[in-house]
Amino acid sequence: MDIRSLFAAQQYAAARPATDPETEGGGAGARLAAAVQDFTATLGEAERASTAAMTGDADPHALVQALAQSELAVETVVTIRNKVVEAYQEILRMPV
Repeated sequence: MDIRSLFAAQQYAAARPATDPETEGGGAGARLAAAVQDFTATLGEAERASTAAMTGDADPHALVQALAQSELAVETVVTIRNKVVEAYQEILRMPV
C-alpha cells in the first residue's frame, strides 16, 4: 500500500467540511500564516527524525513517516507556487 494514500486519507478525515462556517476570524492572511507555520513544523519534524536516525535514536518507521510527510508538504508548496506564478503570468498578458 502506498504511504501517500494513507496520509491523504488522514488529511481528508481531519479537514473541516467546506459547508461549515468559519469560526475564527482573520481571513486569508491568517490562514496563509498558519499554513506556513504548519509547513515549517513539518520540515522541522523531518529534520529532527533524520538527525535522530543518524545517531541511532529513531525508529525507522517514524523516519519514513516524517520524510513522506515532508515530501508531501514540499510537493504541495511547489504546486501552489506554480499556480501563483501561472496566475501572475496570466495577469501580465491581459491587455490594459
